[in-house]
Amino acid sequence: MRNVTLKQLKYFEAVAATGHFGHAASLCSISQPAISVQIKELEESFGTALFERSARQVRLTSFGEGILPRVQGILRAVDDLGDLARAAQDGLTGRLRLGIIPTVAPYLLPKIVGNLALEAPDLDLHIRETLTDKLITELQEGRLDAAIVALPVSEPSLTEVPLFEEAFVLVRGEAEADKPVPSMENLREMRLLLLEEGHCFRDQALSFCGMRSNLPREGMEGSSLSTLVQMVGTGIGVTLIPEMAVPVETRSADVSIVRFPAPQPSRQIGMIWRNSSPMAKQLMQISAVVRRAAGAKEGTSA
Repeated sequence: MRNVTLKQLKYFEAVAATGHFGHAASLCSISQPAISVQIKELEESFGTALFERSARQVRLTSFGEGILPRVQGILRAVDDLGDLARAAQDGLTGRLRLGIIPTVAPYLLPKIVGNLALEAPDLDLHIRETLTDKLITELQEGRLDAAIVALPVSEPSLTEVPLFEEAFVLVRGEAEADKPVPSMENLREMRLLLLEEGHCFRDQALSFCGMRSNLPREGMEGSSLSTLVQMVGTGIGVTLIPEMAVPVETRSADVSIVRFPAPQPSRQIGMIWRNSSPMAKQLMQISAVVRRAAGAKEGTSA
């Protein structure tokens, strides 16, 4: 077997993850012909095919499936060496792969990036916005260093650091601005617009309303908070959004905002990373930057 390079293994993992040479090439920031050549050379080195290719999809062969976990282990071990090197340095430097959930990213990310640019100018920040389940998987597989999510995630392999508490508000039509704050019982009778399945904020909203996630309802779902607020503005129903989203999402919609009396519905936002991460000290520093970006006091989660 000829020498196999780490670059080839990285490309193999990318094609296996995406099931598409073009998507994998985009993920790796190279051209599709280039990644195809590298995979072909890797297959020649092993003396067998790694993928079954068709016009519509790419699938791992049985050999490819067999070596994928070992390839991922090799790549993660190499990443760990880089993490150890960064952990040995003073200050925040090098690459940081940070995940963040969609109901936080648009509202907090600009401040986080701005603060890190000032406090850690040598940090090479890579952002990944997706749902909590995917962020947890990518953390555990070593593809992310840390993630900002709603707590708890209750994964024994991950460290959870609370950052701040955030209240939920009710968004309803502008014509309803002077109406009383609805009780939980009244809210359950309204047409509650929710994020689609997979968003943790959907489950939190349903939990506050005392409703089951699998309960059949006459309503509509959206892929973003922006879509939900715009639907409320057209008179379709009501929705709940986190307070940090209010300035952005309500500025161009004919809606009114209602804050619930205490105890207000809320969620806790925090940072998570692998227990085994050698960058724990640096990630704790990053969490402090995020907390300041959110306007929370140091040493508290509120």
